[in-house]
Amino acid sequence: MIAIRPIEASLRPQVAELIAREWGSPVMVSRGNAHRADELPGYVAVDSDDIVGLVTYAYSNAGCEIVTLDSWRECQGIGTLLVRAVVDEATRSKRKRVWLVTTNDNTPAIRFYQKRGFRMCALHVDAVREARAIKPQIPLIGLNGIPIDHEIEFERIVSI
Repeated sequence: MIAIRPIEASLRPQVAELIAREWGSPVMVSRGNAHRADELPGYVAVDSDDIVGLVTYAYSNAGCEIVTLDSWRECQGIGTLLVRAVVDEATRSKRKRVWLVTTNDNTPAIRFYQKRGFRMCALHVDAVREARAIKPQIPLIGLNGIPIDHEIEFERIVSI
């Protein structure tokens, strides 16, 4: 049985390790802003004592940004549960908008977010060039051999 829990202090070392392994660094860049994902609030999906999913988020003037989302068991609803937890948190904190950025190569994420009520609201052409100045670990080529060049912004308006 999968349980969704807030990231607590005792989980921080494990969360930091998972983020570094998955993303190459704890630093995440979106819209020119660097986040230390290992220090952000978020939720873990836990099965027994194993973390099988993780989401981090940050509040901004623009609402609540999903900074990272990972599920290590595909097609089991873990990502959906984690996104729902952030949307619920945004609603509780009276944020009207949950938003995120993904890169143009990440077609699975583009599909995933649209199926969960997010809509594309902006294309930031060549934004990844700027992001690489902050995080040089971002590869030039991404999924399916697609060059990573652009950021695609998604949003979901929540009722408060």
